Amino acid sequence: MSFFGSSSAAPAKPAEDVKSAIVRQLQQEAAMANARALIGKINEHCFDACIPAPGSTLSSKESTCLSSCMEKYIAMWNVTSRTYIARVGQESKRLGGQDAAAFAAMATGSPEGSAGGLS
Repeated sequence: MSFFGSSSAAPAKPAEDVKSAIVRQLQQEAAMANARALIGKINEHCFDACIPAPGSTLSSKESTCLSSCMEKYIAMWNVTSRTYIARVGQESKRLGGQDAAAFAAMATGSPEGSAGGLS
């Protein structure tokens, strides 16, 4: 009697399930890290550009500037992410490896290849 089942093919399925679960978890963690980085960069750049004298409230001009800046920054982030994903995909096909595609999805934080789901 074996601890791991009676056939040699039986353990492969649970191992693949565990691998898939780990990859999904890493993708989710990468997506969260990407979202935090995006929010941090937006705060850093847009705040400095739009609010010359911080106060207790935002003027309509500051609010409009922040909205426009955030929209532009997120659009730029998404274009950069899609370009990166396309490049990694090309390299993966060239190298013929599935591991490279999985790494690319992990690096971007989503299986669809968007920047943390912000596209």
